[in-house]
Amino acid sequence: MRKLSGILLIDDDDTTNFLNKRLLERMKLTDHIHTFVNGKQAFDYLYNISNNNYDAKSADYFKPELIFLDINMPVMDGFELLDLYERLNPNFRKGTLMVVLTTSTHAQDTEVVRKYDAEYITKPLNADKLEHLLRKYFPDTVKDKA
Repeated sequence: MRKLSGILLIDDDDTTNFLNKRLLERMKLTDHIHTFVNGKQAFDYLYNISNNNYDAKSADYFKPELIFLDINMPVMDGFELLDLYERLNPNFRKGTLMVVLTTSTHAQDTEVVRKYDAEYITKPLNADKLEHLLRKYFPDTVKDKA
């Protein structure tokens, strides 16, 4: 079972970030998790990595394989981040799964997300939802239940 290179949690709710980070750590999916409280912080991070504008020796920087993104946030919301993310180099985006993780079940929100290369799941994140994503997109990270 391999670990993911890294995961980003982008949500303005500190409690949500804390609980999701605990779940990910408990499942031992990665050694690298970053949390951001708005889309601008996250986009700046992704932009710098995509342009090799960081200290490669620093463990604080990694190309994430999995990104969980909330929609409703201050400064830059999830839709704005998705628009900018789609403009990053396609080779950089390759191998990264973007997951919109939100409380919204509004048809308009789900329709907007469909135009992006992203999954859409509703909060709360739990082990079952996470395992479903892993089996679908990262089957080499899932332990076989023997």
